[in-house]
Amino acid sequence: MPVDHYENFPVASILLPKRLRRPVEIIYNFARQADDFADEGDVPDAERLAKLDDFRAELNRIGSGETPLTPLFRDLAGIVSEYGLPLQLFHDLLDAFSQDVVQKRYADYAELLDYCRRSANPVGRLLLHLYEEATPTNLAYSDAICTSLQLINFWQDVAKDIAIGRIYLPLDELARFGMMESDIAHAPNSEAWRKLMRFQVQRARELMQNGAPLGSILRGRIGLEMRLIIAGGLRILDKLDAVDYDVFRSRPVLKPLDWVIMLAKSAPFSF
Repeated sequence: MPVDHYENFPVASILLPKRLRRPVEIIYNFARQADDFADEGDVPDAERLAKLDDFRAELNRIGSGETPLTPLFRDLAGIVSEYGLPLQLFHDLLDAFSQDVVQKRYADYAELLDYCRRSANPVGRLLLHLYEEATPTNLAYSDAICTSLQLINFWQDVAKDIAIGRIYLPLDELARFGMMESDIAHAPNSEAWRKLMRFQVQRARELMQNGAPLGSILRGRIGLEMRLIIAGGLRILDKLDAVDYDVFRSRPVLKPLDWVIMLAKSAPFSF
């Protein structure tokens, strides 16, 4: 399993309480479909943005108490009402997906973090609302975890992203480590690349560790689910270190043995 898009979303996991599996699936389907609008296929940008605007219109119908036009959003309206889910979190996701269509570079880390705030953090926040655990402390821990997962995904997928003209590495940090955009394609043989990626990986690791207490705060199955997600992210970071950041020839993924190691680290909780 790579850390990729919404593969860290605990969709219908046997670890989830049965009552939460359907609402999680509905949220996942919303995010997955919207993400596909932004990234998949050869659809023109204008058409991608129009599809995302259709999703916004459906959210606005929910917000104004109207009946949505599509089954997905009628289902979404039901769980928004039942669990008191903030609609703004869904709007944030759509804003991030729209940004993916039109923005291919990030000037600095602050700009990248703002993207993560809307592309990743809403997922964790929505889950905490479902779990009835959305305290300020838990939300802060969740944001750290989700931002870290998003960054890990970026560092896994540098080769894939550069092939479609997209760079998530902050441009000022590229320059700080003595690199230009054109250097990325030759990165595996570059000491500057290794130093740059070592810095990125360590920062993502620190973020994950900052959020890790959430895994012990959440109890029962959802706590174990969270600890596995954290362990998976940290394991991918270890694999990035192990391949000396050559993601062009060896994209790290989790294999069966990794799951054994992750389970051992997740119960009892230890990081």
